[in-house]
This record gives sequence, C-alpha cells and structure tokens, in this order.
Amino acid sequence: MIELSLIGIGPGNPRALSLQAIDAMRAQDVIAIPRKGAAKDDLAELRRAICAEHLRGTETRIVEFDLPVRDAAAPDYRAGVEAWHDAIALCWQRVLTDALPGGGKAGFLVWGDPALYDSTLRIARRLPGPVSVRVIPGITAIAALTAGHGIALNTVGGSFTVTTGRRLREDGWPEGAETVVVMLDGDCAFRAIAPEGVSIWWSAFAGMEGEIRLSGPLSETAPRIVATRAEARARHGWIMDIYLLRRDAA
Repeated sequence: MIELSLIGIGPGNPRALSLQAIDAMRAQDVIAIPRKGAAKDDLAELRRAICAEHLRGTETRIVEFDLPVRDAAAPDYRAGVEAWHDAIALCWQRVLTDALPGGGKAGFLVWGDPALYDSTLRIARRLPGPVSVRVIPGITAIAALTAGHGIALNTVGGSFTVTTGRRLREDGWPEGAETVVVMLDGDCAFRAIAPEGVSIWWSAFAGMEGEIRLSGPLSETAPRIVATRAEARARHGWIMDIYLLRRDAA
C-alpha cells in the first residue's frame, strides 16, 4: 500500500505553509518533485527550498522526475488534457514504484490548493493498485491575490465567479456575477471584456518573492498589464498570474 499525500503549499513561499502541511511533509518517506524543463526550473527550485526549510532533521528522501509535456497543439483541448493526465499518471506510477517498492508514504507538493484549478487529484485517481490519497489544503492563489492588494473577494452580499481565461474569452462576463476571478489565462483575456465601468486587480507570482501587482480602471490598466506581463515572462521564462475584475457600483 502506498499512502499518497497531496500537500497544498500555497503560492511558493516557504513561510506560507500551514502547520498541517509541514507535519504532513515531515511524515513522508519520500517527497516527489517534478521537473518541467529548464525554462521552468524555478518551480522545482522553489519546491527544493521548501523541503530544505521544513525537512531538516527528518529521514524524508527527495525524488525528482521529469514531467510529461502536454501537446498544446492538440485540436481537441479536453482530449489533449485527458491524454496528458494519463501520461502523468503512468509517470507517477513508475516514480512511486521505484521509490517505494515495498509501499510507504509519498508526498507531492501542490501549488496553491489541490482543490482549485489543479489536476493533481484527478491524476491521483488514475493510479492503479492499492493507493490511498490524503489531501492537505493550502493557501489559494485567490487568497494571495486579495491579500496582496488588500481587497475583499466579494462585495457586501455580492456574488463572485471563478473562471479561466479561455472561458472568459469565449463566453464573456459570467451572468449574474459582480466579481470575476480569472485563473489560467495565457493571453490576457480581460481584453475581450468591454472596459467601461470595470476595475482590475492583477498579480503575477502572487505571494512569492518578486510579486508584481497592478490595479485600476480596466481601460487604463490593461495596456500596462500586457506590457508588464510580457516583460516578466521573458525575464523568468514562465509566469503565473491571476486577476480580479469587478464592475463599479452604479
């Protein structure tokens, strides 16, 4: 039996982990760290830093592995994601079997929270054999965004919607929402929204060292975000960003 813990580590700051997450890390036989290529080595390095910070004095081993790459050119988005998740599950199975041939406890460190726009749980359910799954919640990117800007997620008694850049671009402003939080946006989908009467709060690398924040009326702030985002992505080789859109009160 392999006991797999999916440990939410928040936005990547070693000080942002919960005590529960730290306890879970220290209880593992193995922590598995995925590598996503040289362009995203910062992500693996941040996981290494978190392990160095919190695993001192333990016998927990670190195992690193190369993560399969998704075919971004696949004509069917959902089918492409499903095939990618299948490939990752097979990769995980090999890593866990090699690291724990007689069973034991393994942990994966999950950015933000495993339940919010993250596929780790879905991939874990694909693993064959006797595997139990435990989830440790983490600080979400949404919490890091709102904390960084010092704003509330919702208006008094108001509703909000969490969506993706692709859905915002294809479907427009979600019906009935006063506030919209957008994640997984690779192409600045806020440009598809009529900017009149809308404000935006945008963060890149939210909660991490070097966080970038911009906010203001969408009409004025959108061009600044586009330029700043492009510069940051070129400098780092990758970017994680999130933003909140809100219609101004009448």
